[in-house]
Amino acid sequence: MKNPATGGAASHGTGSARDESTRDRVARSILTNGPSSAAVLAERLELTPAAVRRHLDHLLDQGLVEAREERVYGPRGRGRPAKVFVLTDTGRHAFHQAYDDLAATAMRFIAEAGGDDAVAEFARRRVAEVEDRYREQVALAPESRKAEVLAQALTADGYAASTAEAGHGAQLCQHHCPVAHVAEQFPQLCEAETEVFSRLLGKHVQRLATIAHGDGVCTTHIPGPAPVAPVTDGESARTTR
Repeated sequence: MKNPATGGAASHGTGSARDESTRDRVARSILTNGPSSAAVLAERLELTPAAVRRHLDHLLDQGLVEAREERVYGPRGRGRPAKVFVLTDTGRHAFHQAYDDLAATAMRFIAEAGGDDAVAEFARRRVAEVEDRYREQVALAPESRKAEVLAQALTADGYAASTAEAGHGAQLCQHHCPVAHVAEQFPQLCEAETEVFSRLLGKHVQRLATIAHGDGVCTTHIPGPAPVAPVTDGESARTTR
């Protein structure tokens, strides 16, 4: 039986089996939480930094993860960018991602037969069922929790989603995409999904990054309430007259 984190047969030795189990936790943590540094992984998994680096070295040797400079959106601070680790395509395949050659072939047939409009229509129909299932639970949530509820619904469908505050708003992060390889060829799939997020949340959202385009996480910015402009003394005086 294959072990997702090693790509090889599970060992019968107690020590090796323990290593494979911990290595699997490291790989799954990256899958669930997105690009992660060794220090963050050590804290998250309650392991020593040395143990995490040893497991990362093994995953690197196996071609299951790769090291990248951390992407910074906005002004970059001083110093070298932190090194983060992300799953490779091989690593994602190890977790049974639905990279289906048949789906890509079918999409190419739709494109050849009906052009880009047909592909876009297919993409919209594909996410329509998702929108129908999510609509009620997102609509019933308070405004401050709508993005969080959407993330929970996506996670239940296998997208390993989370939210984080970001400036005047929030970011919706999807750490797993079962159709990333197909979406790489047909971005209409990502565009249709973004349109659904906008409708469900009732505001214009912006896709900042996608796994299909080589980013570690699909990231969508959700704007918050417009800031209230401060009232000047002159405006206050006019109001009280």
